[in-house]
Amino acid sequence: MVLPLAMLLVAPLLAQTEPDTLPPLPNLMEMQELEQVVILPTGPGCHTHGDKPLGSLDSYLAESNSVNMIRRGCYAMEPMLNGMATERSVVTVDGMRIYGACTDKMDPVTSYVETSNLSRARIKSGSSGGEHGGTIAGSIDLERRRTGFKDKRGWGGTASAGFEGNNAQRIFGTALNYAGPSLYTDVDFTFRKADNYRAGHRPDASNTVDFSQFTKYNLSAIAGYKLSAGNEVEASVIYDKATDVGYPGLPMDVSLAEALIGSVQYRHLPRNGPVSLWETKLYYNTITHVMDDSHRPVVPIRMDMPGWSTTEGFYTKLYASAGKHAIKATLSGHRNNSLAEMTMYPNNPAEPAMFMLTWPDVRTLYSGLNAEDRIRFNERLDLTVHAGLGIHENTIGSEFGRRSLELFYVSLPPSKQRWLPSGGATLSHRKGRFTHRIGAGYSERAPSVSEGYGFYLLNANDNYDYVGDPRMRNEGSLSAELTSAYKHGKLELEWSAAWFHIVDYIIGKPRPELMPMNITASGVKVYEQIPYATLFNMALTAAYRFSDTWQLLGDASWRYGQGSDGTRLPLIQPLQFRTKLRYAKKQYVAEASAEGSSRNRHSPEFGETSKPGYLIGNLSVSREFAIKKHRLSVNLGVDNLLDQYYTTFSDWLGIPSMGRNVYAHVVYAW
Repeated sequence: MVLPLAMLLVAPLLAQTEPDTLPPLPNLMEMQELEQVVILPTGPGCHTHGDKPLGSLDSYLAESNSVNMIRRGCYAMEPMLNGMATERSVVTVDGMRIYGACTDKMDPVTSYVETSNLSRARIKSGSSGGEHGGTIAGSIDLERRRTGFKDKRGWGGTASAGFEGNNAQRIFGTALNYAGPSLYTDVDFTFRKADNYRAGHRPDASNTVDFSQFTKYNLSAIAGYKLSAGNEVEASVIYDKATDVGYPGLPMDVSLAEALIGSVQYRHLPRNGPVSLWETKLYYNTITHVMDDSHRPVVPIRMDMPGWSTTEGFYTKLYASAGKHAIKATLSGHRNNSLAEMTMYPNNPAEPAMFMLTWPDVRTLYSGLNAEDRIRFNERLDLTVHAGLGIHENTIGSEFGRRSLELFYVSLPPSKQRWLPSGGATLSHRKGRFTHRIGAGYSERAPSVSEGYGFYLLNANDNYDYVGDPRMRNEGSLSAELTSAYKHGKLELEWSAAWFHIVDYIIGKPRPELMPMNITASGVKVYEQIPYATLFNMALTAAYRFSDTWQLLGDASWRYGQGSDGTRLPLIQPLQFRTKLRYAKKQYVAEASAEGSSRNRHSPEFGETSKPGYLIGNLSVSREFAIKKHRLSVNLGVDNLLDQYYTTFSDWLGIPSMGRNVYAHVVYAW
């Protein structure tokens, strides 16, 4: 118990820092907003903050106590919010809804952005995250970096390069921005290429993890123009392409993952009146994802599994204030087409190929209205109330796909409409050194495309084929949250707990009478609903500053999940802890950190195995050089210092985590 308690002394801190001082302590007392913000490094000098300046977005999100990452390889990890997978959350980029095109969730929304073009991730919990769709866990909005308008015209940019020794990952990037009184532009390009990574040391065993390589290109561009005082337009585009992506946690790899995401936005900022901002955006995105096993040396049967997703949408937001009220209202809507197919090629050429639609051209139409009112009674007390209502409709566009599902559901209607209500309130009270917040809410979500319409989708973790059920009811959730923070001098503490009671919980259950389509599968599971499931999350963070140069940070978190029928919910995080000691003086920053976990409470029903606890250490040092008016930042470090062999609870199929990794990142900013 001594070690876990010692590890409680941390807070995940991702904030911009000055080159010659420690970063400010995280302001745990500012809890008025119903969101947590993970701030990414930005601006000149940010690269001396001690973290990897060219690290993946996945690693930054994992710093939040609310987020875990499901890892099927070294690329495109799936974010779990409040212990729930992406079916139960809404992940957006600048407020834009994006649907993945992969039935195995190899292409989460977070895979189409880079840390170099992202400024922050806004995380909302539970019903407060329903601004752009029905949700149970909450929402994550990835907000991209913008230079914005400036009175003085000027150019800026960066050039970066990095190398990580474990998997020989090469990272190259460049960014260019311009800002003036009526125009700004931001263009960013990043390239990553990695070989197979190596796990930690094991005696008399190979530590190379095959099929874990990847190649990725990402281009992001934003341009804003001021039409007149208080009237602005902005256009943006993201093009992301990944090739030759290996997934050691899956039986297939990815030959192509390609995304094109574009938008046009109008902002109106009135000079007078209660409305402070009116913002409207139109957006479009298309995703192509191709799974194949052509590079696997031995497979029982060859398969091609391409998928496509196209989304068109809009939102319009209004911000206003009147007296004690600060109001935000959002009207949003989108339309999505999701289509995926599978072709199986028997090893015997005389046998015919087998074809099926795994997503039968599912068309989703959503429109919703969401409002939030923050009422500030006085300096100590405020109340935030939010409510929303969405209309969600699914239609099967493929007659072939509909008839395939009719093998399970006779006379299946081609469409299904649902109403998705949400609402809640949070009360915040501040007195002296303490801040307390208590909240409650209710929300509903529709079954995902896979849960409703999936047709023989293999889950490699439990080795079952899954079949959806479009007739299921909405999943609803009652949630409660309690947070307390304390600040005194050099010490800050925050404790939080969240409880979710999820009614009509959607989960896959075995159907012994059904034969699997995949010849290696253990059987077939059909999505159905149990009366309820309970999830409980708890976290503690702390920060203590010894002096102007020394700082100690730490955090610990734990989750529990159980179904009404006694089912242990899958992928539930055990006790995890992190601690970090930071030294910063002038142009130097040095950090020593440790992170670890207790043994997981595994769910054998979903293919999970017991994974022992672990403890690893990391070191990093950075130095900034001034070159006239420009800056050169050099970051050196080593993760998993002792080359420990370990597997976390969220490593798909029990694949081992990365062993010792020595890295060097260099960023030149002008």
